[in-house]
Amino acid sequence: MTTRRAFLNAIGRIGGYGAAYAAMQSMGLLAPATAAPPRPFALPAGSGVRGGRAIRVGILGAGIAGLVAAYELQRAGYAVEIFEANDRIGGRVWTVRGGDTVVQDGRPDQVCGFDSGLYLNAGAARLPTHHHAILGYARQFGVPLQVMVNVNRSVKFDFGAPVTERQAVNDTRGILSELLAKAIDRGALDQELTGLDREALLARLDGYGDLDRLHRFRGTERSGFSDLPGAYDHAGTRVAPLDLKAVVDRNFWGVGLGFEEIFDQQAPMFEPVGGMDRIAHAIYEQVKPHVALNTPVRRLRRTAKGVTLHVGDAAAPRKVEVDFVVCTLPVTMLARLDSDFSKARKAVAARTAMAPSTKVAFEARRFWEEDDHIYGGLAWTAAENEVVWYPSSGFNSAKGVIVGAYAAGFVGEASAKRFSDRSAEARFAIAAETIERMHPGRSKELTKPLTVGWAQCPWAKGVAVFWDQADGGAGRGADYKLLCSPEDRVVFAGEHLSHLAAWQEGAALSAQAAIGLLAAQAAEKKIAA
Repeated sequence: MTTRRAFLNAIGRIGGYGAAYAAMQSMGLLAPATAAPPRPFALPAGSGVRGGRAIRVGILGAGIAGLVAAYELQRAGYAVEIFEANDRIGGRVWTVRGGDTVVQDGRPDQVCGFDSGLYLNAGAARLPTHHHAILGYARQFGVPLQVMVNVNRSVKFDFGAPVTERQAVNDTRGILSELLAKAIDRGALDQELTGLDREALLARLDGYGDLDRLHRFRGTERSGFSDLPGAYDHAGTRVAPLDLKAVVDRNFWGVGLGFEEIFDQQAPMFEPVGGMDRIAHAIYEQVKPHVALNTPVRRLRRTAKGVTLHVGDAAAPRKVEVDFVVCTLPVTMLARLDSDFSKARKAVAARTAMAPSTKVAFEARRFWEEDDHIYGGLAWTAAENEVVWYPSSGFNSAKGVIVGAYAAGFVGEASAKRFSDRSAEARFAIAAETIERMHPGRSKELTKPLTVGWAQCPWAKGVAVFWDQADGGAGRGADYKLLCSPEDRVVFAGEHLSHLAAWQEGAALSAQAAIGLLAAQAAEKKIAA
């Protein structure tokens, strides 16, 4: 039996530093990088050829993980074949355009009616600047990017009477600064402030919270105007400040106020021009002849010489013999696969849940820009739909697609589940009601409604595994490590096998780690002629 040390040494010999580093991270032996990004990944050219023939690899799934694995293996000389159950590539990187059909289990099919050029990013929808692997593929294949407006102070926070994000942020900051200044003035923090210049700290608080000379918060221009300043002597009217009770009672403290501080959500964010699936399609073009769509894997059995797959039609599946397999199936689909994997792996897959995520979109006149001067960004609500998301492209054009719901558990897991379980009509109604509160009189302009619920997607049954809530609260414990580990000639990849849940970066890095493990196995095993 191969030891872990020998395994990693073999990875290093075959794949070099990048492969060994990625594999060690996936196995929990290294902390994620916090400084310079790792070197570009590549297996040595020709390393996939043994005894004059290419080593055959079957890849389960044509999402980002499967496409990255296929591309990197192919350029190292391996013979790859991807089996994808859907009629499209990309997995949970899915851009829905006019004419596309949305199939959901237990629900009527929907045909998207959006005008040409308009779309919904039903799954992945943004790219942080520190996601070097996926951005590297975009650069390599010439996929143009644009700034995605993730945070916009003009959007509304719908927690009680809607207020702008700028007011929620700045009034909260001002009120808390005043409270801290009062505590300092009254000597309540003398012990903590020993040796510090209290007057200097108070001056800093005055600037931070925009307090007056008596260290009081009386409102601020930072929170905006009910009547904008204009020409000559038109000074405008500042919005009336929120009071302490309003700030305490409203539930915008969590994801609303803190969203842009999350490491993976910090500006600037990017999106591919024309839809989030552009990067997936760019990689797909490199391996397109080797991708079989509408071809689910029905059965997997390992043999002494390799792996036997049965793929395609359930009544008459095609038999495929390969040397190795890269399995990128979502954990929900792994649990359903007819395989000879260990009982332990099957048990973990069966008990690991994927969170629901649901989006609702409408086509409309760009009233949010024309009437309310909102250009991109996410607005937050206490209702089940959680988010109203404004497009970051096509500014000042006639029409756009406004996302009226992105219910993924940001505000509450239970409400996200309720929203996911609702009918399409109920989802549309809740989303329209929220848009009406934020934009009075404009819900009547919403047309061509469309909804995608990932819990109802036939070959996903969820959007992501959030490990801090999984494995009985153990997070990335024994269950996670078992799912990351290879099983003889089968290696595993997917965003759920990374510390980047729900991100394309996690899928890409896990694919690189997995094929590093595969390369190490290929170096040690006898490959049949």
